[in-house]
Amino acid sequence: MRTTPWRWLAAALALAALLCGAPVAAQERVGVLMLHGKNPGSPDNPQYRPVKGALEREGMLVLLPDMPWSRTRYIDGDWNQAMAEVQSHVAALRAQGATRIVLLGHSMGVPAALSYAARHGDVDALVLLAPGHVPRGYYTAPSLSAVRDSIDKARRMVAEGKGDARDGFADINQGRRVTALTSARNYLSYFDPDSDAEMGVTAPRVPARIPVLTVIGHADPLFQRVREYYVDKLPANPRSRYLEVQADHLATPGVALPQVLVWIQAALAP
Repeated sequence: MRTTPWRWLAAALALAALLCGAPVAAQERVGVLMLHGKNPGSPDNPQYRPVKGALEREGMLVLLPDMPWSRTRYIDGDWNQAMAEVQSHVAALRAQGATRIVLLGHSMGVPAALSYAARHGDVDALVLLAPGHVPRGYYTAPSLSAVRDSIDKARRMVAEGKGDARDGFADINQGRRVTALTSARNYLSYFDPDSDAEMGVTAPRVPARIPVLTVIGHADPLFQRVREYYVDKLPANPRSRYLEVQADHLATPGVALPQVLVWIQAALAP
């Protein structure tokens, strides 16, 4: 059943009041690691500033680092390196005093958050906004066939013993063609449909104790498929939610911000 944003918000407010009675931030220190979208995405994208500011005004510790899939680093190392960087940022939040950790991902940040939670499990909630990056989709959507061809090319290179050779490989991000200059092995770690960069692979492995909020905009290319793609594969958790908003891919973080703040409060309540 689809939930309208305002009905969902009212229900979440009631749940937060019932469960916690006092702000989570007054009881514990919440740390939020924001994971941005991929090239041309970066921490400097304007849609992230209001989100980061609002979280900080709620008393949360927030990090918004430059990740290996950003505009300036695309693609730097393999997926294991990306997960190691996430782990280092989680550790940094804990060193600053965070007792609870939320991973908040947008677009490419969504598969990164899912993958990290599936591998490590040392976080308390996932906020997944406008999920993006679809390795499985590159083999099912005709419009993405250029990426499929690059995946096949990278597989051949690895099979021929050329996995560490750098080359240009295709990516298509929100309809925009991008070239990844990296090794065949690194490229496959991000783009192979069986890799941990695939949301459908990691979603079933997220620990059931971790609540997940997924937000998708009606104008997002993945709107009709996101439930099948990974949401319905997540382990059941009574605090997990699925929310649809009137937004496109880039606007979703800002449009969903009020609901995100309420959900974090409820999801982390005792």
